[in-house]
Amino acid sequence: MTPPDATAAPKTRFLPDHRTIWRWHFYAGLFCIPFILWLAVTGCIYLFKPQIEAYLDRPYDNLVPAGAVRVKPFEEVKAALAAVPNSNLHRYELPRSRSAAAEVIVGRDLDEFRVYVNPVTAKVMKIDNEDKRPMLVLFHLHGELLAGDRGSMLVELAASWAFVMILTGLYLWWPRDGSRFAGVLYPRVNQSSRLVWRDTHAVTGLYVSFFTLFLLTSGLPWAKSWGTYFKAVRALASSVPIRQDWTTGRSSELAARQAMNSNVGTDGGMAGMSGMNHSSSAFAKPPQRVFGRKGRRSGKADPQTYAAIDTILPVALPLNLAYPVEVEPPQGKGQPWTVRSDSQNRMLRDSYSVDGATGAILAKGTFYDRPIVDRITSMGISAHEGHLFGWLNQAIGVFTAVSLILVAVSSVVLWWKRRPAGVLGAPKPKPVRPAITAGLVAIIVCLSIVLPMLGTSIILLLIVERLVLRRIPSVRTWLGLVPEAA
Repeated sequence: MTPPDATAAPKTRFLPDHRTIWRWHFYAGLFCIPFILWLAVTGCIYLFKPQIEAYLDRPYDNLVPAGAVRVKPFEEVKAALAAVPNSNLHRYELPRSRSAAAEVIVGRDLDEFRVYVNPVTAKVMKIDNEDKRPMLVLFHLHGELLAGDRGSMLVELAASWAFVMILTGLYLWWPRDGSRFAGVLYPRVNQSSRLVWRDTHAVTGLYVSFFTLFLLTSGLPWAKSWGTYFKAVRALASSVPIRQDWTTGRSSELAARQAMNSNVGTDGGMAGMSGMNHSSSAFAKPPQRVFGRKGRRSGKADPQTYAAIDTILPVALPLNLAYPVEVEPPQGKGQPWTVRSDSQNRMLRDSYSVDGATGAILAKGTFYDRPIVDRITSMGISAHEGHLFGWLNQAIGVFTAVSLILVAVSSVVLWWKRRPAGVLGAPKPKPVRPAITAGLVAIIVCLSIVLPMLGTSIILLLIVERLVLRRIPSVRTWLGLVPEAA
């Protein structure tokens, strides 16, 4: 038998070697773990938004004594507008019950206020700035770290790297010995402490990875960068303007508020994101006047403009829409009022267009009237929030959040137990720096298309590592990098 030629060129690899993938997993986890912990905790609490808000609103639930009569909705609207000077009606939320306070949401500039009005006396009981309500604060903490669009992009970047962390983790988990299940499908508990933590990390990571990939994917439409990218791609393939019932970053939310103020009482106002199936040129027009928080004040409507709500409410109540039900005024002359469900289960978000003068229903829009892409995205968002299929959806969300915390904590424990003194402790590369393989290039190209922020950050990271980090001996040693070839 002829011995192998020791001088022959090494076999070309399509994918990076095992140790390189381990290093990518390590560095992705290093960046993602703080965000994973943050998103898991805040997301777990947000799953129970309806229950928490119902608890906080208990003082306003039983305000109509037996035999008492509620005032007209228009009286409640006028009281709310008077309580917030220079404001406009954004929406009237149908009370939870006959005895509950009316909740009237009014807007001024870029702010929205929720005004609780006594249903018997029409006296204002409480005014909440919407941005300071606990669950909306939590929503912005979860999705943008209370840092607006920049925070949204940072969370999106972490979520993008979480894809790398999970996919490389699944690759590393894949058993090399198919005859055993211990440490693969269940942890070995009667072993050393380090092995128990290793198995806990690997096995928990396996079972939670698929739920996590779903959460990451379904959360992207909210992100400022990816959500805008997604909408632009859809617009290229659509012959009609894109309408969606979710916002893409903080600026999108504020622009929608400003549009409701700046077009009050004008022709061609922008309709709300109600998912209606009637056609209107209003959907194609962006807000004509959007001013900064310190800019000119938006136009203020005459309160009498909203008197038609007394005609709309008797029509809205028998529709039995999923709670919460919102009544929105027209955003332009001659346009109808909108009655719609704002349920977190977006499959229940039916919407009606109602004539303000006669109360006649002009059109109805349902979940199934929307484009297929919107339906899929909306279902993903509802499941992400824990409200697509009841309590089981919330239970899966809690399981995912707790499991992610366990995976993150176990990874820190593993790193702490194996870290060498004086260095970061990343998996050591082979003595010879591996070449960039065709598979790695293909993966980076695909990621750049699907997740632009991730692809861009990978390319920048590779450039900085090769041109800077490898050339600084102390940094190179601490990171465990191979010296740049002469």
